[in-house]
Amino acid sequence: MPERHASSEAAVSTSNRDNEAGPAARRSTAERVRVLLPLPLPAALDYRAPEDRAPPEPGSFVRVPLGARSLIGVVWDGDGEPAELAPDRLKRVVEILPLPALEPTLRRFVDRVAKYTMTPPGAVLRMAMSVAEALQPPRRRRLCAISPAGLAALGEPAGLTPARRRVLETLAERPPATAAEAARSAGCGTGVVRDLVASGLIDERFAAADPPPPLDWCSPGPPLSADQSLAAGRLVAAVEAGGFSVTLLDGVTGSGKTETYFAAIAAALAAGRQVLVLLPEIALGAQWLQRFRDRFGAAPAQWHSEIGQGERCRTWRAVAAGRARVVVGARSALFLPFAELGLIVVDEEHDPSYKQEDGVCYQARDMAVLRASLAGLPIVLVSATPSLETVVNVARGRYRRVGLPRRHAEAALPEVRLVDLRRERIEPGRFLSPPLVAALAETFAAGEQALLFLNRRGYAPLTLCRACGHRFQCPNCSAWLVEHRFTRRLLCHHCGHGEAVPPLCPECMTAGTLVPCGPGVERLLEEVSARFPSARAALMVSDMLTGPRAAAELAQAMTDRHYDLLIGTQIVAKGHHFPMLTLVGVVDADLGLVGGDLRAAERTYQLLHQVGGRAGRAEHKGRVLIQTFMPDQPVMRALAAGGRDRFLEAEAAARRGAGLPPFGRLAALIVSAADAEAADFASRALARAAPQMPGVAVLGPAPAPLAILRGRHRRRFLVKAGREVHVQAVVGDWLSRVRLGGSARLQIDIDPYSFL
Repeated sequence: MPERHASSEAAVSTSNRDNEAGPAARRSTAERVRVLLPLPLPAALDYRAPEDRAPPEPGSFVRVPLGARSLIGVVWDGDGEPAELAPDRLKRVVEILPLPALEPTLRRFVDRVAKYTMTPPGAVLRMAMSVAEALQPPRRRRLCAISPAGLAALGEPAGLTPARRRVLETLAERPPATAAEAARSAGCGTGVVRDLVASGLIDERFAAADPPPPLDWCSPGPPLSADQSLAAGRLVAAVEAGGFSVTLLDGVTGSGKTETYFAAIAAALAAGRQVLVLLPEIALGAQWLQRFRDRFGAAPAQWHSEIGQGERCRTWRAVAAGRARVVVGARSALFLPFAELGLIVVDEEHDPSYKQEDGVCYQARDMAVLRASLAGLPIVLVSATPSLETVVNVARGRYRRVGLPRRHAEAALPEVRLVDLRRERIEPGRFLSPPLVAALAETFAAGEQALLFLNRRGYAPLTLCRACGHRFQCPNCSAWLVEHRFTRRLLCHHCGHGEAVPPLCPECMTAGTLVPCGPGVERLLEEVSARFPSARAALMVSDMLTGPRAAAELAQAMTDRHYDLLIGTQIVAKGHHFPMLTLVGVVDADLGLVGGDLRAAERTYQLLHQVGGRAGRAEHKGRVLIQTFMPDQPVMRALAAGGRDRFLEAEAAARRGAGLPPFGRLAALIVSAADAEAADFASRALARAAPQMPGVAVLGPAPAPLAILRGRHRRRFLVKAGREVHVQAVVGDWLSRVRLGGSARLQIDIDPYSFL
């Protein structure tokens, strides 16, 4: 097995010795190639260059042996440390792959992300090489396209089953696709597609990957308001000027932020550059994608968990070759190998889903700023409720701010009213207060639409036995099982464990004693259906939507007024525009304020403000009713008064006084083990070696709020430090003095967002 390098200082002295040793030694050194593999290894490994070939350039993709395996890695930069093996004892690079090299900016980005997150660089590289098939020679693809007979059949749909019609509609709206892709988009099995091929309604052919459709950046798009035109001009100027800059596009909900930053995208395309747009819920961004098609004449390349492996492979290659000019994606799109990146846009920059909690723990918004800085290009952060970190960076002069203070087309902001649940009498087993019920009745009577928001999936968050008090808990996690009545299952939302709702209590074996406690969205639907039997209601919940097409169809059905009421979790807050939606009811506004999270108040304000912003976005005035047991809480007062800036000032003052981010530094260390004793043993070893230095406090160890997760016992440390402290160096020195053994694992989370 090849050996890895040690320190760069030693590498300099080794290089000097090689120069003194003569031409043969220098040739041996020149043959040495450093290769970073997509594995959690601490450094690149040494290999010899291929026989009778010049050493591959940094960034080249190469195939190398590792033990009994053959792996693909990337030739990495730098001389590294002195080798422990002579060059003639190193294994040779097997093959240099005919792929575009990983460009220097991305290689520096991988190194910087690894250092910041305290993660092995190979683990970060794995995110940039996430599609193994893309590194192999492309295979011929069998593509399906709708035939003339299929188009004729769509005109006379009486003879088509619903599944066949969906497949034909899908292929009529998009370029040729594989049978699997067409079936996935249509929400059916591949057998339906094969039957349509056999009947002549679909043509099938072999073809190489088609180039992405061209984007028309010259199209003027819809007319912009005066505010939008001014903001768009400043964004375009940043793109045309080039160089690194960060601009916050701060606009109220419904102000037309998307169309405004489309102008910057057009400017980047006109300059021959690629664009990356990050969205927090790309699989649910159907309306965003339609706006993009309307503006640029074709869809962008997409990158998220819902697309198939074949499409991911083609997109990765197209991005690396520069053929994909605009990519819209989730946080992982940040690691795509762009050839000519010229602009990054982070929409809804405040959204907590940009924080990755597993594997490499990183904040995609912050790492997007880092990538823009390394590449020397502009980045636009977009939000109606910007994060406190971004607001503070604007105040410090590090970021620019462009504002959109008014809604588009003169639409008014909704009226917000707090419903004090301490004073309202709600019927037992019901969860909607009389004011909210009355508002729903008025809305339905006026022929308008409403939205009920509750950030809790399923029917009830807890099921217990009223005879013996037994509570259904996940066997793998310290969490209650959530009842999902539509599927008659009890599910753990942390590890995915599921079981059927039993007919008897498993503890006392009594029948008919299991009762749900508290509401979920399914229970709200049951209550609304009982109160308003003629109202057409639908649920918008991530685990009930089978993919992007289902989300798009539901959003379109709401726009077309096939529903009077939408009930949903946090995904309803993100970017949806329903012209006839005039009432938003927040069922449990206090839900996000529990748990001791330092960002709980900020996140609650952001989420409820965004949800309320769905109301009254067209000519009909909107209103928002917020049910709360804490109407005097600062978050609730700020929502009712529209006092975002005052709330952020108070939040900043509280964080500054406590030395918390963005005025201080945090790092979380989570110890996990297969049993509690091993977790405690490892935690005690870490505690004994904890740093004792000015400006640094180590809190813990303590059982994590989720003390058992996926069968592993968890203990947490929290490192709290001043902004001037290099917290990674402190943690690195601490961990260098401790050796964890047995089943214990350690996860490091720099700038933690979750405290579970």
